[in-house]
Amino acid sequence: MPDLPAEIAALWTAMVDWLQTHSAQIILGVIAAAVIALLLRFVRSLGEKLCHRVATEPGWATIIGRTIARTGNLFIFALSARLVVHFAQAPQPVAEVFNFLFVVIAAFQAAMWARELIIGFIEYRSDAGEHEALGNAINIIRLLVTVALFAIALILVLDNLGVNVTGLVAGLGIGGIAIGLAAQGIFKDLFGALSILFDKPFRRGDTIRFDTDLTGQVEAIGLKTTRIRSVDGDQLVVSNDKLLGDVIRNLRGVTNRRVVLSLPLLYTSDPDLLDSLPAVLKAIVEAESDCRFDHAWLTAFDTNALTLELMFHVRASADRMMAARHAIMVATIRQLRAMGLRLFSPPPAPDTEPETEAEAEAEPGPA
Repeated sequence: MPDLPAEIAALWTAMVDWLQTHSAQIILGVIAAAVIALLLRFVRSLGEKLCHRVATEPGWATIIGRTIARTGNLFIFALSARLVVHFAQAPQPVAEVFNFLFVVIAAFQAAMWARELIIGFIEYRSDAGEHEALGNAINIIRLLVTVALFAIALILVLDNLGVNVTGLVAGLGIGGIAIGLAAQGIFKDLFGALSILFDKPFRRGDTIRFDTDLTGQVEAIGLKTTRIRSVDGDQLVVSNDKLLGDVIRNLRGVTNRRVVLSLPLLYTSDPDLLDSLPAVLKAIVEAESDCRFDHAWLTAFDTNALTLELMFHVRASADRMMAARHAIMVATIRQLRAMGLRLFSPPPAPDTEPETEAEAEAEPGPA
């Protein structure tokens, strides 16, 4: 075991000799360090002002401003002392002490900068203000990033102290794998929430169609599930991982909605009237605002009728599309009646049970 009091005495003696023999260099180094410290504090104040100035418009300027504002006074002092020691040619024992302190402080300062950059980028990409329910996800990410970065900083510090960190790194890796396997379901839904944050396949308030036939409006996006209000009024609670595994049709911003109508016309219809019918239907569609005619033609000889397909587009919202389709269908029926054309209607199904007691009494009984 080394004699600690002897080492401390030797360090003190070396420092005193250095102060006596390099006083001029030390004074110049202190002046240079003070200038650098003031410059760093000025840059930090600029970062704080930049952060407050663009707080209403998040972006890279805000992220960089927040990162610079996280510069600590301890790091500024350690950097200034490190420059003085290097410029004034301090003896090796003194230089080693200041170098060690600088490495420790700089490692944790770099971890703080990296955390602000990562969290700022995540919040910027995720538009966290639009996803209030995902605040828990941001908090979890902040915790994970903080633990990971400061663990790396601690390993770097221990490595500079001469500690063998191979076993520690291996242990942390095995522990991380074990935790990941144990919480696989939680992390799967968490990553699903992060996918919604970053990729933005939909947002709260969007109308989406998924799972082939389910349509609804997104009400809330949570850490594990997404809540969707269906067109029937029911609230659908869908796992984020399952929702992202399906094909999602986002109806937000749709400005051109297609409508297809099939008209079953009788085989006894006049061919000349059928030939003139597309032009009549085109006039009906174009008379409706926000509608664009596409085509109208016979498409099939069905079992009981001739099928005419009418297609048009509505450049408006879904409610306007429903209103336009209703108006065009009513106008089409009126025009068909005026032209003497009839739509095929299947005969009613025969009744298998008597509708009244009188009919039941009139039916003959078994022979």
